[in-house]
Amino acid sequence: MNIAGEVKTVSMTPSIYEYLLSQAEPPTAVQQHLIIRTRGLGDPAEMLIPHEQGVFLTLLVRLTQARRIVEVGTFTGYSALALALGQPPNGHLITCDLSEEWADIAQEAWRTAGVADRIDLRIGPAIETLRTLPQEPLIDLVFIDADKPGYIEYWELLVPRVRPGGLLIADNVLYGGEAADPRATGNARAIRAFNDRVRDDGRVEAVMLPIADGLTIARKRETPEPRIGAPPKAASGEDGSS
Repeated sequence: MNIAGEVKTVSMTPSIYEYLLSQAEPPTAVQQHLIIRTRGLGDPAEMLIPHEQGVFLTLLVRLTQARRIVEVGTFTGYSALALALGQPPNGHLITCDLSEEWADIAQEAWRTAGVADRIDLRIGPAIETLRTLPQEPLIDLVFIDADKPGYIEYWELLVPRVRPGGLLIADNVLYGGEAADPRATGNARAIRAFNDRVRDDGRVEAVMLPIADGLTIARKRETPEPRIGAPPKAASGEDGSS
């Protein structure tokens, strides 16, 4: 709500959503093929980010001229593709995933789109991958879209490694609206704890946007401000990768 008590966000109906999609940059042939192939997987396809979110990620990369990107959560590679399409030719994107199950689908799409040379897929626990990254603040942009109980730990490992002025983006921060409930459990509880951590983190300035399942965009400050609260412990919850 705003100060006047009015809800200004438009409720998304199927017809409004179709109109929204019609205003977005259309998917490339490679993206369209990847969408169709991912939807053919059945239930796991719910982890696919919506196309308009992909367009937004590409735009953010271009606006920030992000050359060094780290992604946590690869799935079939759609978000990595969107991020890489916004990078300059000398860009480098590290994407982390626990499973090789969908790696072939992702890599085929990256090769077809001509961006495979800038994407480095790291298979294994993302925590271990992130810990091996240089500790200097060199990363331009981060995208987190993996297991929800891991969000806080990913955040704490990545914020120091992002350059001042760089962006950290986290997906599913509304978790279907469940994160707004103080009694949230499981993944929603983990997301709620993460949202509180970001809000109270003086190292960044952040905003939560009602895009898809909720998207937080945080910019690392040049100089940290005093923290509002102490870093909470990671909340327990169900595993998930979207």
